[in-house]
Amino acid sequence: MEDRYQREINYLRVSVTDRCNLRCRYCMPSGGVPLIPRREILSMEEIARVVRAATRVGVKKVRLTGGEPLVRRGITGLVKSIAAMPEIDDLALTTNGMLLAEKAGELKEAGLNRVNVSLDTLKPGRYRYITRGGEIKAVWRGVEKALELGLNPVKLNVVVIRGFNDDEIIDLARLSVERPLHVRFIELMPFGSAAPLTGGSHISSDEVKRQIEEKMGRLQEVRKLAGSGPARYYRVPGAAGTIGFISAVSDHFCGRCNRLRLTATGALRPCLFRDREIDVKGPLRRGAGPDELAALVVRAIQDKPGGHGLNEGQAVCGKSMSRIGG
Repeated sequence: MEDRYQREINYLRVSVTDRCNLRCRYCMPSGGVPLIPRREILSMEEIARVVRAATRVGVKKVRLTGGEPLVRRGITGLVKSIAAMPEIDDLALTTNGMLLAEKAGELKEAGLNRVNVSLDTLKPGRYRYITRGGEIKAVWRGVEKALELGLNPVKLNVVVIRGFNDDEIIDLARLSVERPLHVRFIELMPFGSAAPLTGGSHISSDEVKRQIEEKMGRLQEVRKLAGSGPARYYRVPGAAGTIGFISAVSDHFCGRCNRLRLTATGALRPCLFRDREIDVKGPLRRGAGPDELAALVVRAIQDKPGGHGLNEGQAVCGKSMSRIGG
C-alpha cells in the first residue's frame, strides 16, 4: 500500500521486548531504563495478530527487534507463526549476538531468513567497555553459526562514533573481504543516551567511505542486496561481502522509507524520529477483529510524514531506542 507520498509501505519492524542483556553506552544509562510492566507488553499471540492484519494491506517483510529479541521467551514460536503467513516473503531479526549461537538453529528451522548482528568493535576490552560487560567471543560464535546455517545475508551493524571506535573503521571494513559478511556503518542518531554524543562525536557516512577508499581502493556500488532497506552498499573488488552505509543524519533516506514500527507496548509508529503513535493494544484487548486492526495499519501508513525533520529541527522523539525498537 502507498502512503501520501507515493512510497510503498511493505515493511514492519516489530519490537518484541524492551529488555536487553547489555547496556551499550550510546543506547541507555548504566543502570538501564525503567522496565515496562509485563502486562503492558504485547503477547506473542497479539504480535502475530497485528502482523497478520498488516499483511492484508501489503506488508511482506518483517524484522524482529528489541531491546534484545532473543531474551524474550517464545521468540521461536513467534518466528514460526510469522513465517507461516503466505504473504511474508522476508523474515529477519536484529540481535546483539550474545545468545545467537545457542538459538540460531531453532530460529532457522522455525523459518527465520536472515540476521543482523550489532558489533561496534573487534577489540574484546573495548567491547566490554561499550556494552558494559558483553563478551565479544559469544557474539562471534553467533556470527559463525549464522553463516554456517545460511541465515544470509549476515549483516554486521556498526555505529561509528568519533574518538570511540573510528580507529577500527578499516579493520571492520576488511571483514567483508574474505567472508560473506555485510558490514554496515551507521551514523550515530540522536536518541536517549546518544543525544549528547551527536555533536562532536558524529561521523558522516561520506567521511567513513572516504577513509575506506583511501586504504582499500575505490568501492564498487552494489545495487541490490536482500533486505537492503535504507543502506547503500558497495564492494571492494573481489570481496566476498559488502560494505554498507546508513546515513540517517547526513543524507536522510526518507524519500524511500518503506516501513512502520510496532513497539513492544502495542503502538504503531509511522516514523522512528517522531513521537506520533497509533494505539493497537487497546483495540486488540477489546477484541478487535482483522478488519479493524488492518484499518489501524492503514491509518499509520497515511500518517507517515514526508521526512524525519532532523535537519530542520522538527523531529521530536522522547523515547530511547530500546523503548521504540532498534
